[in-house]
Amino acid sequence: MRLIILAILIYVLYKLLRGGEKESSQKRYTKEYQTVGEMVQDPECKIYIPMDQAHIRVINGKKYYFCSEKCANLFEKKMREEGQL
Repeated sequence: MRLIILAILIYVLYKLLRGGEKESSQKRYTKEYQTVGEMVQDPECKIYIPMDQAHIRVINGKKYYFCSEKCANLFEKKMREEGQL
């Protein structure tokens, strides 16, 4: 009798663990492969980022998209040094 109850508990536990594992892998898949909006290139570090996550600066009437405030500040500093501001 104990053996049957133990077997049932192990089976139920197995199913619960397998079900949770399957669900989490599906969540990971959708999170990794979600579609993103338009991609823009950071003029400072040259990486591409989703436009809706970019830090935007308007410099000399032109809109620039940056991955971070650090890149935006570096870019603006370089433009000042080159006399373009």
